Amino acid sequence: MRSVRSFGVLFGFFASFLLVACSARHAPVTPEAVTPCALVPVGGSGFVDGRARFREIFREVLAARGEKSASGEPCDDSAVLWKLAGEPAPTGRPALSGTSRGAYRVVVVPGLLAECVAEKTRAFDDARERLENLGYKMDYIQTRGRRASAVNADFIHDAAMSMPPGGKLLFVTHSKGAPDTLEALAKHPDLVERTAAVVAVSGAVNGSPLAEAFPDFLYKLANEMPLSTCPPGNGMEAVECLRRSVRLSWLSAHPLPKSVRCYSLPAFALRENMSFALLPFYDILAGADPVNDGMVLCSDAIIPGSVLLGYPNADHMAVAMPLDKANAPVLKGLYNKNAYPRAALLEAVVRFVEEDLERGGR
Repeated sequence: MRSVRSFGVLFGFFASFLLVACSARHAPVTPEAVTPCALVPVGGSGFVDGRARFREIFREVLAARGEKSASGEPCDDSAVLWKLAGEPAPTGRPALSGTSRGAYRVVVVPGLLAECVAEKTRAFDDARERLENLGYKMDYIQTRGRRASAVNADFIHDAAMSMPPGGKLLFVTHSKGAPDTLEALAKHPDLVERTAAVVAVSGAVNGSPLAEAFPDFLYKLANEMPLSTCPPGNGMEAVECLRRSVRLSWLSAHPLPKSVRCYSLPAFALRENMSFALLPFYDILAGADPVNDGMVLCSDAIIPGSVLLGYPNADHMAVAMPLDKANAPVLKGLYNKNAYPRAALLEAVVRFVEEDLERGGR
């Protein structure tokens, strides 16, 4: 419990600092460090727009699970999944249902600092039982919460390669888990051979402007704060690797393996639906783009060339971390807008990917 309280103090300190800070940490701009990139609409950027089909599948999963809204009414997909401009028309095809075909092993990879609260809750913990009852093989790789992506890449490789044979790997990643996993695939060809797909849920694919937002002493304090379940990293490595300049440069130099199909699920919420602990971070990001989840801009959460599944109406934690179900009052107080049908979301993701791969990515 002490580690959870320390985690709460850490986030509270960050939030308090942000509310009064007047001098932010900004890396100097040098031309040789700038990776050319462009923000372009999904329809004309080499991405595959899978929003309509994902909505159909998510709607059927919500109905089959009997999900209810806060008012007790059947959960409406339009309330939990944003319908943005340009979403294609529905396909009209029925969704896959029933038990797993046994072709894939679902492997969840969490994000920054997730290790620090792993005693109380883990990413998509509330979805595991349902998927296992449907016959899906489920695994969880607890990466190091305060280590760089390059370090976690080796950790992911070793953990994945030690899993039982049978069924290709379907990585479902959250936050920093996305770049950690992409680095693992770029670094280890044998892991690529075992992997069918990677899904980024609110993934810090391009990093986050927040990695540039604080003075160095604050990062140093966060790294050195004693958390028994979350050993410190080497200096500020975990945050440094989330600089947008670092991530964009890495993506430019490391083409993603063509044999691995990628999917993206960027979340965002309105300010009034943002948990208390994320509000200061949301406000900083809103200066660049209000379409953010309190930690990552939506435009930074999409893997290049991936299939766009949709935009969950949730903040960065609510979309993947069941903090509302954790036996930890501190976390519940900090993350007070955490309710979301995560189990249905993950089931819809897995069913979409399973169908898409069986259809050869058409």
